[in-house]
Amino acid sequence: MLRSFDEFMEQEGKSKNTIKSYKLQVKEYLDWFQKSYGCNFIKLHRENVLEYKSYLSNIKKYKGNKLKGKTINAKISALLSFNKFLIKEKRQSNLVIKKNDMLKIQTSYVNPAEISKIDVENFRQKILEADNKRLYAIVTLIAYSGLRITEALNIKLDDINLITQELIVTKAKGNKSRVLFLNSKVVNSIKAYMKTRDSNSNYLFASRQSPRVDRSVINKQFKKYSKVITPHKLRHFFCSNALDSGFAIHEVANLAGHKSIQTTLIYTNPSKENMKSKLESL
Repeated sequence: MLRSFDEFMEQEGKSKNTIKSYKLQVKEYLDWFQKSYGCNFIKLHRENVLEYKSYLSNIKKYKGNKLKGKTINAKISALLSFNKFLIKEKRQSNLVIKKNDMLKIQTSYVNPAEISKIDVENFRQKILEADNKRLYAIVTLIAYSGLRITEALNIKLDDINLITQELIVTKAKGNKSRVLFLNSKVVNSIKAYMKTRDSNSNYLFASRQSPRVDRSVINKQFKKYSKVITPHKLRHFFCSNALDSGFAIHEVANLAGHKSIQTTLIYTNPSKENMKSKLESL
């Protein structure tokens, strides 16, 4: 069933990461269903889904803490997609999950950027001194172009022009492409990496085991050099740093590939540290 669900999501245009995530979320629900009711799953019932939502909100924990509303909503979204799949497969005839089943989450007006430029530069320097040219190029690219990690790892050699300092992002979120301009830090780091690159792969960031390095490998390497910095935090840094450097909001939205300019506006807000500092002055 889950294999057919995979194919359904591909037809729906879901990204690889979304497909992987949704499949795991549905499998988690099916495991919970089996343990809770002691019988095999046949179809989704609203009563079961509401009990599962209550379980997620009140009992289920992650690292000793209750699940965040955003995490619970992601699981419900996966079940909604699964519900549509079951209808298409004629396993059931009705939608039992509604959009208003999502938990209401208070919007955060704090700048999500948690790392400073000195943090980023220190991180880059550690990797440079370790002579990891590939990781150095990836870190520099994300920090100073705002790419998502999946977008960076999906870059093909034909997508980038180091002479004109331009990059075409073809496999962006939502299947939308965009053109980015690269600064000298990014260009120089990629040039240095290309001198050591030993692969016939069409992908820029290749590995010895596969044509394209896997994001799990990169995540492990990040943890080797920092307990705080992640690819996503580098992206947050780029947005905040670009606005601080004088870029217009619509320019940053375009560079980062934000679907809504409201997402970009969040980076104009003060950080948590600045908010706390202001509160102390009251």
